[in-house]
Amino acid sequence: MSPHVPQPALPGMVTSPHPLASEAGAAVLRRGGNAIEAAVAVAATLAVVMPHFCGLGGDAVWLVADREGLRRSFLGIGQAAEVLPDFETAIPLRGPSSMLTTACAVDSWGHALAFGQQHWQGRELFSDLLAPAIALAENGYRPSRSQDFWLEFRRAEIAGWPGFASAFDYPASKGIFTQSSLAQTLRHIAEHGHRSFYEGELARRLGGAMASVGSPLTAADLRLTRTRDAEPVSQDYRGVTLLAPPPPTQGISTLMILGILSRLDLAALPPLSAARYHLLVEAVKQAFLDREHISDPDFAGGNAHGFLDPMRLEEKAQAIDRERALAWPHPYRHGDTVFFAATDEQGRCASVLQSTYFDWGSGVVVGDTGIIWQNRGAAFSVAPGHPNAIRSGKRPFYTLNPGIAFKDGSPHLLYGTQGADGQPQTLSLLLTGLLDYGMTPAQALAQPRFLLGRTFSDSHDSLKVEQSLGEYTIAELAARGHDVFSLPALSPIFGQAGIICFQEKGKIVGAHDPRGEGVAISV
Repeated sequence: MSPHVPQPALPGMVTSPHPLASEAGAAVLRRGGNAIEAAVAVAATLAVVMPHFCGLGGDAVWLVADREGLRRSFLGIGQAAEVLPDFETAIPLRGPSSMLTTACAVDSWGHALAFGQQHWQGRELFSDLLAPAIALAENGYRPSRSQDFWLEFRRAEIAGWPGFASAFDYPASKGIFTQSSLAQTLRHIAEHGHRSFYEGELARRLGGAMASVGSPLTAADLRLTRTRDAEPVSQDYRGVTLLAPPPPTQGISTLMILGILSRLDLAALPPLSAARYHLLVEAVKQAFLDREHISDPDFAGGNAHGFLDPMRLEEKAQAIDRERALAWPHPYRHGDTVFFAATDEQGRCASVLQSTYFDWGSGVVVGDTGIIWQNRGAAFSVAPGHPNAIRSGKRPFYTLNPGIAFKDGSPHLLYGTQGADGQPQTLSLLLTGLLDYGMTPAQALAQPRFLLGRTFSDSHDSLKVEQSLGEYTIAELAARGHDVFSLPALSPIFGQAGIICFQEKGKIVGAHDPRGEGVAISV
């Protein structure tokens, strides 16, 4: 459509993994805010109510789009410290020595808001968008089952995590979880602006606290931290254009998987058949064989579009044996995150993932700020010459890849999921469910999941599947050579995803994952 032709108003919608966060975003839409403003309110609230998966000490990756053809990616990814220690062996997975990259989530909020003010007539005050998060940190909230699960899961380790116990007032009276130090930090940022996290008194405190625990990060590193504005990469699938953030994210892997699957007739296969799941898993393997080459383009100069060359995708599709599984010894990458999305009455969209990498990040709370810092530095390699080898100022390979799909020139789907390596795998299941089988968002999210490779809770190089796939199908997958290990239906191991779908006649439907407590709210 021409940008000069007024377009009909649409319902707004927010989806997130926590009801309080979804409500914070919905409140912004009700008072006339745009999708980016709603997403910032969600992001800040999730930083409080899901501290095990995201926070001020982490990063964020955004996709934004509208019905006028605007399509942008904001890469809120922190860079490695300027002065790095020498690593003779692998980088530690937790603790101060894993705190090697700055945190860019807060800068991404400010960057996105400025973009929304310029392009989408944004008028909301930053302080107003952070107000719900501040109130929840100060007054408390009842922890989700997910938070309780990960607190209990790591209880034995938590005793040795610096500053962790003092940052959380839990369990307090009536099971309410408060974070008074974090409330003070959020209030400071709300009053002084998003860059106060990186410049000024708070940044100096963060830098001093980093030094005191043994992290190489400094206030000077924080000052250099900036969100990158980039063009998304894209891939056509069944008449729909899928958008993903560019490297160093693994968005290109998701697009490769779908590009491979576009050459296979999935719709002819029953949705719960071993034949379908086998092709999904094998397409994942073919894409992941190239994934180690994804890295910071500022250092590697990689050609992202070469991964999506039609001849390359055709060769990978042809390499799939429809009857036999390819052996898979490749290691799994850890990671936990939150996905959320918002769309407003003008059809403007934000699809976002926010993370501190592992559950509870590095496990280190920085000084008296209440901020858990991410351990994203552990994603680097120490092998000389590796595309993702650690270097000063470099951004690590990134698992976060939110998505937006366009149909007939307008946004059609907003989607994303928690789960590191599981993100492209789950997205392949969701997107084929939606686009090949015509499922609703709720139906697509309820499909039995699969997960290839090791996870954070087991060391078995297997294909994990939910038992709801059925004994016969699981046995048939095993007969094709898959090393199958079944887990209970709706297991948290398979992450939490969300979908918003634009349908005909201005209707919008959305849902969040039945594996969690998240909700989609229509406005």
